[in-house]
Amino acid sequence: MTSKNYDSLRHLVGFDSPSGFTHKAEKYVIDLLHEYGWQAEQTNKKAVKCSLGEKPTLAIAAHLDTLGGIVSKINSDGTLSISKIGGPILGSFEGEYCRIYTLDDRIYTGTLLLNNPSTHVNREAGSSKRTIDTMHIRIDEEVTKASDVKDLGIRIGDFVCFDTRYQELPSGYIKSRFMDNKAGCYVLFEIARRLKEQGKTAPVELFFSNYEEVGHGGTCGYADTIDELLVLDMGVVGKGCDGNETKCSICAKDSSGPYDYGFRKTLVQLADEKNIPYIIDVYPFYGSDGSAALRAGNDFRVALIGAGVAASHGMERTHKKGIEATIDLCMAYIEKKFF
Repeated sequence: MTSKNYDSLRHLVGFDSPSGFTHKAEKYVIDLLHEYGWQAEQTNKKAVKCSLGEKPTLAIAAHLDTLGGIVSKINSDGTLSISKIGGPILGSFEGEYCRIYTLDDRIYTGTLLLNNPSTHVNREAGSSKRTIDTMHIRIDEEVTKASDVKDLGIRIGDFVCFDTRYQELPSGYIKSRFMDNKAGCYVLFEIARRLKEQGKTAPVELFFSNYEEVGHGGTCGYADTIDELLVLDMGVVGKGCDGNETKCSICAKDSSGPYDYGFRKTLVQLADEKNIPYIIDVYPFYGSDGSAALRAGNDFRVALIGAGVAASHGMERTHKKGIEATIDLCMAYIEKKFF
Protein backbone atom coordinates (compact mmCIF):
# COMPACT_ATOMS: atom_id res chain seq x y z
CA MET A 1 0.00 0.00 0.00
CA THR A 2 1.27 3.47 -0.83
CA SER A 3 0.00 6.82 0.32
CA LYS A 4 -2.84 8.29 -1.72
CA ASN A 5 -1.46 11.80 -1.41
CA TYR A 6 0.65 14.03 0.75
CA ASP A 7 -1.95 16.69 1.50
CA SER A 8 -1.66 16.16 5.24
CA LEU A 9 2.09 16.76 5.09
CA ARG A 10 1.62 19.92 3.05
CA HIS A 11 -1.03 21.19 5.47
CA LEU A 12 1.10 20.43 8.54
CA VAL A 13 4.11 22.20 7.04
CA GLY A 14 1.87 25.22 6.51
CA PHE A 15 1.37 25.71 10.26
CA ASP A 16 4.15 27.75 11.85
CA SER A 17 5.44 25.74 14.79
CA PRO A 18 8.86 26.62 16.22
CA SER A 19 9.45 25.06 19.63
CA GLY A 20 7.22 26.86 22.14
CA PHE A 21 4.73 28.04 19.51
CA THR A 22 3.20 24.78 18.30
CA HIS A 23 -0.46 25.20 19.25
CA LYS A 24 -1.78 25.51 15.68
CA ALA A 25 0.09 22.40 14.52
CA GLU A 26 -1.11 20.52 17.61
CA LYS A 27 -4.73 21.34 16.79
CA TYR A 28 -4.27 20.23 13.19
CA VAL A 29 -2.87 16.87 14.34
CA ILE A 30 -5.75 16.32 16.79
CA ASP A 31 -8.37 17.21 14.18
CA LEU A 32 -6.77 15.00 11.51
CA LEU A 33 -6.57 11.98 13.80
CA HIS A 34 -10.22 12.53 14.70
CA GLU A 35 -11.04 12.62 10.99
CA TYR A 36 -9.25 9.28 10.64
CA GLY A 37 -11.41 7.85 13.42
CA TRP A 38 -9.09 8.10 16.44
CA GLN A 39 -9.25 10.14 19.64
CA ALA A 40 -6.13 12.09 20.58
CA GLU A 41 -5.26 13.82 23.82
CA GLN A 42 -2.56 16.19 25.04
CA THR A 43 -0.01 15.97 27.81
CA ASN A 44 0.50 18.75 30.29
CA LYS A 45 3.30 20.09 28.04
CA LYS A 46 0.80 19.87 25.13
CA ALA A 47 2.45 17.05 23.22
CA VAL A 48 -0.21 15.15 21.28
CA LYS A 49 -0.65 11.44 21.83
CA CYS A 50 -3.11 8.94 20.43
CA SER A 51 -3.64 5.34 21.48
CA LEU A 52 -4.46 2.91 18.66
CA GLY A 53 -5.42 0.20 21.13
CA GLU A 54 -5.68 -0.56 24.82
CA LYS A 55 -2.69 -0.45 27.17
CA PRO A 56 -0.09 0.52 24.56
CA THR A 57 3.38 -0.97 24.98
CA LEU A 58 4.95 0.55 21.86
CA ALA A 59 5.20 4.32 21.39
CA ILE A 60 6.07 5.65 17.94
CA ALA A 61 7.17 9.26 18.19
CA ALA A 62 7.91 12.17 15.86
CA HIS A 63 8.32 15.85 16.62
CA LEU A 64 6.12 18.57 15.15
CA ASP A 65 8.16 21.50 16.44
CA THR A 66 10.61 23.23 14.12
CA LEU A 67 13.44 25.74 14.09
CA GLY A 68 12.66 29.43 14.31
CA GLY A 69 13.46 32.60 16.20
CA ILE A 70 12.25 34.86 18.97
CA VAL A 71 12.58 38.63 19.22
CA SER A 72 15.47 39.40 21.57
CA LYS A 73 15.87 43.14 21.00
CA ILE A 74 14.08 46.02 19.29
CA ASN A 75 16.87 48.00 17.68
CA SER A 76 17.14 51.80 17.55
CA ASP A 77 16.74 51.78 13.73
CA GLY A 78 13.42 49.91 13.83
CA THR A 79 14.83 46.45 13.04
CA LEU A 80 14.66 43.37 15.24
CA SER A 81 17.39 41.19 16.68
CA ILE A 82 16.51 37.56 17.29
CA SER A 83 17.56 34.63 19.39
CA LYS A 84 17.60 31.31 17.56
CA ILE A 85 15.18 28.51 18.43
CA GLY A 86 17.06 25.31 17.73
CA GLY A 87 19.92 25.38 15.27
CA PRO A 88 18.95 27.02 11.97
CA ILE A 89 21.91 27.63 9.63
CA LEU A 90 21.74 31.41 9.35
CA GLY A 91 23.45 31.52 5.96
CA SER A 92 20.69 29.33 4.58
CA PHE A 93 17.94 31.38 6.21
CA GLU A 94 19.34 34.73 5.05
CA GLY A 95 16.88 36.51 2.78
CA GLU A 96 14.00 34.31 3.95
CA TYR A 97 10.62 35.89 4.55
CA CYS A 98 9.14 35.51 8.00
CA ARG A 99 6.15 36.27 10.19
CA ILE A 100 6.30 37.96 13.59
CA TYR A 101 3.47 36.94 15.96
CA THR A 102 2.55 39.37 18.74
CA LEU A 103 0.95 38.47 22.06
CA ASP A 104 -2.29 40.15 20.97
CA ASP A 105 -2.44 37.95 17.85
CA ARG A 106 -1.26 40.47 15.30
CA ILE A 107 0.99 39.14 12.53
CA TYR A 108 3.65 41.20 10.77
CA THR A 109 5.92 40.11 7.95
CA GLY A 110 9.61 40.67 7.53
CA THR A 111 12.89 39.37 6.12
CA LEU A 112 16.05 38.03 7.77
CA LEU A 113 19.01 40.08 6.49
CA LEU A 114 22.66 40.81 7.11
CA ASN A 115 23.30 44.11 8.85
CA ASN A 116 24.04 46.75 6.19
CA PRO A 117 23.09 44.26 3.45
CA SER A 118 23.41 46.42 0.33
CA THR A 119 26.49 45.54 -1.72
CA HIS A 120 26.51 49.06 -3.17
CA VAL A 121 27.54 50.50 0.17
CA ASN A 122 29.12 47.48 1.84
CA ARG A 123 31.95 45.76 -0.04
CA GLU A 124 32.10 43.09 2.68
CA ALA A 125 28.44 42.08 2.34
CA GLY A 126 29.31 38.85 0.57
CA SER A 127 32.05 37.74 2.93
CA SER A 128 30.79 38.93 6.31
CA LYS A 129 30.14 36.24 8.89
CA ARG A 130 26.48 35.44 9.46
CA THR A 131 25.61 35.34 13.18
CA ILE A 132 22.69 36.57 15.25
CA ASP A 133 24.86 39.57 16.09
CA THR A 134 25.43 40.49 12.44
CA MET A 135 21.85 39.90 11.21
CA HIS A 136 18.43 41.41 11.79
CA ILE A 137 14.76 41.22 10.85
CA ARG A 138 13.59 44.00 8.53
CA ILE A 139 9.89 44.60 9.27
CA ASP A 140 7.56 45.34 6.36
CA GLU A 141 6.12 48.42 8.05
CA GLU A 142 7.09 52.10 8.05
CA VAL A 143 9.34 52.02 11.08
CA THR A 144 12.58 53.92 11.61
CA LYS A 145 13.05 53.77 15.38
CA ALA A 146 12.33 51.49 18.32
CA SER A 147 9.22 53.39 19.44
CA ASP A 148 7.64 52.83 15.98
CA VAL A 149 8.06 49.09 16.41
CA LYS A 150 6.67 49.11 19.93
CA ASP A 151 3.64 51.03 18.67
CA LEU A 152 2.90 48.06 16.39
CA GLY A 153 2.59 45.87 19.49
CA ILE A 154 5.83 43.99 18.81
CA ARG A 155 7.69 43.05 21.98
CA ILE A 156 10.68 41.04 23.09
CA GLY A 157 9.63 37.40 23.21
CA ASP A 158 7.46 37.48 20.08
CA PHE A 159 7.95 34.46 17.84
CA VAL A 160 9.56 34.72 14.41
CA CYS A 161 8.49 32.00 11.96
CA PHE A 162 10.12 31.44 8.59
CA ASP A 163 8.53 30.61 5.24
CA THR A 164 8.87 26.96 4.24
CA ARG A 165 8.69 27.15 0.41
CA TYR A 166 7.10 23.70 0.27
CA GLN A 167 7.22 22.01 -3.14
CA GLU A 168 6.12 18.49 -4.04
CA LEU A 169 7.80 17.59 -7.33
CA PRO A 170 6.90 15.12 -10.13
CA SER A 171 10.22 13.33 -9.51
CA GLY A 172 9.02 12.32 -6.05
CA TYR A 173 11.19 14.79 -4.18
CA ILE A 174 9.67 17.08 -1.57
CA LYS A 175 11.75 20.14 -0.84
CA SER A 176 10.81 22.39 2.03
CA ARG A 177 12.09 23.69 5.28
CA PHE A 178 11.23 21.56 8.29
CA MET A 179 11.10 18.11 6.67
CA ASP A 180 12.93 17.59 9.95
CA ASN A 181 10.60 16.46 11.24
CA LYS A 182 7.20 17.03 9.70
CA ALA A 183 7.96 14.20 7.29
CA GLY A 184 8.15 11.97 10.38
CA CYS A 185 4.78 13.26 11.57
CA TYR A 186 3.34 12.32 8.19
CA VAL A 187 4.52 8.74 8.80
CA LEU A 188 2.49 8.73 12.04
CA PHE A 189 -0.54 10.05 10.13
CA GLU A 190 -0.24 7.16 7.69
CA ILE A 191 0.07 4.55 10.43
CA ALA A 192 -3.16 5.85 11.94
CA ARG A 193 -4.93 6.01 8.57
CA ARG A 194 -3.86 2.56 7.41
CA LEU A 195 -4.69 0.74 10.63
CA LYS A 196 -8.16 2.31 10.60
CA GLU A 197 -8.66 1.30 6.93
CA GLN A 198 -7.67 -2.26 7.85
CA GLY A 199 -10.09 -2.26 10.77
CA LYS A 200 -7.30 -3.04 13.21
CA THR A 201 -6.33 -1.82 16.65
CA ALA A 202 -2.97 -2.38 18.27
CA PRO A 203 -1.35 -1.46 21.61
CA VAL A 204 0.51 1.41 19.95
CA GLU A 205 0.69 5.02 21.07
CA LEU A 206 1.44 7.70 18.49
CA PHE A 207 3.36 10.53 20.15
CA PHE A 208 3.85 13.98 18.59
CA SER A 209 6.40 15.82 20.71
CA ASN A 210 6.64 19.59 20.63
CA TYR A 211 10.01 20.53 22.17
CA GLU A 212 12.49 18.23 20.38
CA GLU A 213 14.51 21.00 18.75
CA VAL A 214 15.37 22.39 22.18
CA GLY A 215 16.14 19.02 23.74
CA HIS A 216 13.27 17.99 26.01
CA GLY A 217 10.39 17.00 23.75
CA GLY A 218 10.57 13.25 24.32
CA THR A 219 11.31 13.25 28.02
CA CYS A 220 7.86 12.49 29.42
CA GLY A 221 4.14 12.12 28.81
CA TYR A 222 3.99 8.57 27.48
CA ALA A 223 1.45 5.98 28.64
CA ASP A 224 2.54 4.16 31.79
CA THR A 225 2.50 0.85 29.94
CA ILE A 226 5.11 1.76 27.30
CA ASP A 227 8.28 -0.35 27.18
CA GLU A 228 9.48 0.33 23.61
CA LEU A 229 9.95 3.67 21.86
CA LEU A 230 10.42 3.84 18.10
CA VAL A 231 11.52 7.37 17.21
CA LEU A 232 10.95 8.75 13.72
CA ASP A 233 13.28 11.58 12.81
CA MET A 234 15.29 12.66 9.79
CA GLY A 235 17.97 10.35 8.41
CA VAL A 236 21.26 12.19 7.96
CA VAL A 237 22.43 12.73 4.37
CA GLY A 238 25.95 14.05 3.92
CA LYS A 239 29.67 13.36 3.82
CA GLY A 240 30.64 10.53 6.15
CA CYS A 241 27.11 9.09 6.36
CA ASP A 242 25.37 6.54 4.12
CA GLY A 243 21.95 8.21 4.27
CA ASN A 244 19.88 8.53 1.11
CA GLU A 245 16.69 10.50 0.55
CA THR A 246 15.05 7.50 -1.16
CA LYS A 247 15.70 5.10 1.74
CA CYS A 248 14.87 4.66 5.40
CA SER A 249 17.86 5.25 7.66
CA ILE A 250 18.19 2.97 10.69
CA CYS A 251 20.42 4.71 13.23
CA ALA A 252 22.82 2.51 15.19
CA LYS A 253 24.34 5.38 17.17
CA ASP A 254 24.18 9.16 17.42
CA SER A 255 25.86 11.69 19.72
CA SER A 256 24.01 10.27 22.73
CA GLY A 257 25.30 6.74 22.18
CA PRO A 258 24.03 3.50 20.65
CA TYR A 259 20.36 2.64 20.46
CA ASP A 260 18.97 -0.72 21.56
CA TYR A 261 20.79 -3.49 19.69
CA GLY A 262 17.99 -6.06 19.71
CA PHE A 263 15.39 -3.52 18.57
CA ARG A 264 17.64 -2.36 15.72
CA LYS A 265 18.41 -5.96 14.71
CA THR A 266 14.71 -6.76 14.43
CA LEU A 267 14.12 -3.69 12.25
CA VAL A 268 17.01 -4.60 9.95
CA GLN A 269 15.80 -8.18 9.61
CA LEU A 270 12.28 -6.97 8.78
CA ALA A 271 13.60 -4.55 6.17
CA ASP A 272 15.58 -7.38 4.55
CA GLU A 273 12.60 -9.75 4.67
CA LYS A 274 10.16 -7.21 3.22
CA ASN A 275 12.62 -5.72 0.68
CA ILE A 276 12.25 -2.27 2.25
CA PRO A 277 15.00 0.11 1.05
CA TYR A 278 17.17 1.03 4.03
CA ILE A 279 20.66 1.82 5.25
CA ILE A 280 22.26 1.53 8.68
CA ASP A 281 24.08 4.64 9.80
CA VAL A 282 25.93 6.44 12.57
CA TYR A 283 25.19 10.15 13.05
CA PRO A 284 28.13 12.25 14.31
CA PHE A 285 26.24 15.37 15.49
CA TYR A 286 22.70 14.37 16.39
CA GLY A 287 20.27 13.87 19.22
CA SER A 288 16.64 12.74 19.16
CA ASP A 289 13.54 12.37 21.28
CA GLY A 290 14.91 8.90 22.00
CA SER A 291 18.05 10.47 23.47
CA ALA A 292 15.90 12.77 25.60
CA ALA A 293 13.67 9.91 26.76
CA LEU A 294 16.65 7.85 27.90
CA ARG A 295 18.37 10.76 29.62
CA ALA A 296 15.13 11.46 31.49
CA GLY A 297 15.33 7.97 32.98
CA ASN A 298 12.61 6.19 31.01
CA ASP A 299 13.05 2.42 31.07
CA PHE A 300 12.45 2.04 27.33
CA ARG A 301 14.10 0.05 24.59
CA VAL A 302 14.67 2.73 21.95
CA ALA A 303 15.27 2.64 18.20
CA LEU A 304 15.62 5.51 15.73
CA ILE A 305 14.67 5.47 12.04
CA GLY A 306 13.60 7.97 9.40
CA ALA A 307 13.62 9.02 5.78
CA GLY A 308 16.84 10.62 4.57
CA VAL A 309 16.77 14.43 4.60
CA ALA A 310 19.37 16.45 2.71
CA ALA A 311 20.70 19.86 3.81
CA SER A 312 19.40 19.47 7.37
CA HIS A 313 18.55 22.68 9.23
CA GLY A 314 18.80 24.54 5.93
CA MET A 315 16.74 24.21 2.75
CA GLU A 316 15.83 20.59 3.26
CA ARG A 317 14.75 17.92 0.81
CA THR A 318 13.53 14.34 1.05
CA HIS A 319 11.84 11.84 -1.29
CA LYS A 320 8.54 10.01 -1.18
CA LYS A 321 10.41 6.71 -1.55
CA GLY A 322 12.23 7.33 1.72
CA ILE A 323 9.01 8.33 3.47
CA GLU A 324 7.17 5.26 2.13
CA ALA A 325 10.04 2.99 3.19
CA THR A 326 9.77 4.40 6.71
CA ILE A 327 6.01 3.85 6.76
CA ASP A 328 6.46 0.30 5.48
CA LEU A 329 9.05 -0.53 8.16
CA CYS A 330 6.79 0.82 10.92
CA MET A 331 3.83 -1.16 9.64
CA ALA A 332 5.96 -4.30 9.32
CA TYR A 333 7.10 -3.96 12.93
CA ILE A 334 3.55 -3.44 14.18
CA GLU A 335 2.40 -6.47 12.17
CA LYS A 336 5.20 -8.69 13.50
CA LYS A 337 4.78 -7.61 17.10
CA PHE A 338 1.01 -7.58 17.44
CA PHE A 339 -0.72 -9.59 14.69
